[in-house]
Amino acid sequence: MHTAIRAGAASLLSLAACLPLATAAHAGPSDYISSPIVEQGEKEISYQFGTVRARDGTRESAMALGLGYGVNSFWSTELSFKAKRETPDGWRYDAIEWENKFQLTETGKYPVDVGLLIEVERPKDRTEGYELRFGPLFQTELSSSVVANANLLFGKNYRAVTPSPMQLDYQWQLKYRWKPEFEVGAQGFGSLGPWHDWLPGAQQEHKLGPAVFGKVRLDGSSAIKYNAAWLIGANSNTPRNTLRLQAEYEF
Repeated sequence: MHTAIRAGAASLLSLAACLPLATAAHAGPSDYISSPIVEQGEKEISYQFGTVRARDGTRESAMALGLGYGVNSFWSTELSFKAKRETPDGWRYDAIEWENKFQLTETGKYPVDVGLLIEVERPKDRTEGYELRFGPLFQTELSSSVVANANLLFGKNYRAVTPSPMQLDYQWQLKYRWKPEFEVGAQGFGSLGPWHDWLPGAQQEHKLGPAVFGKVRLDGSSAIKYNAAWLIGANSNTPRNTLRLQAEYEF
C-alpha cells in the first residue's frame, strides 16, 4: 500500500518539478482543515464558504462545491468547482480543483495518524497557470476528549506569467468531543512565505479563533457533517476577520 502511495505522489511531484516557475499560492477564505483519515466507500457532496474583511474595509468571499469518494482504505479523491467574489464585483467562476488524500498509517495504531494531501487546481485566469498544493496531515488524541490536527502545505503555481517561489502554509485545529451533534474548539491558518526563506513576521499571515463542529445522523448510513469558525487576524498583514463554513452530506 505504502509503495503505491509513494509512487503516485512521486510521479505527480516529479511532473510539477519539470514545469517552469510561477506565481505564489496561499490560503483562501474558504480553506478548511484536512484530516488524514480516509473512509472507504464513503461518498460526499461538500460545500465550503468563506468571507474575509480586509484592513482597508474591502471584502473577499469564496465558495466551492465538490463531489468526493473514498476509493479504498487509504485513498480518497474529490473534484470541486470554485467561485469567488470581490467587492464591488459579483460572484464569478474561479477554478476547478482535484484533491487526493492518502492515509499513510492505520487509524489509531500509532500515537499520531499521518496522511498526505495533493491538490491540483486549474484557475479560470490562464495567466495563473496551474496550482499544485501538497503536504503532510497529522492528527492525534491529546486525551479521550480532545483531538488535535496540524498540517503543513506547500503551494506553487506553474506555467504562470509571473514566477515566484514555493510557499508554505499551515493549519491547526483543536476539538473537544462533547456531543456528536455539537462540539467546540479552535482553528488556525497561516502563510509563512517562501518555504525555504520565510517572510519577516510582520509580512506573514496568521489568523485563529473559535470553531464549532458536528455530525447529524440521517436515515441509514447518511449524515450531515459541519464545522464553522470565526478567525481573527493576528497581525496587520492579515485580514481583520474571516468567517468560514464547511458542510458535507455523506452517504
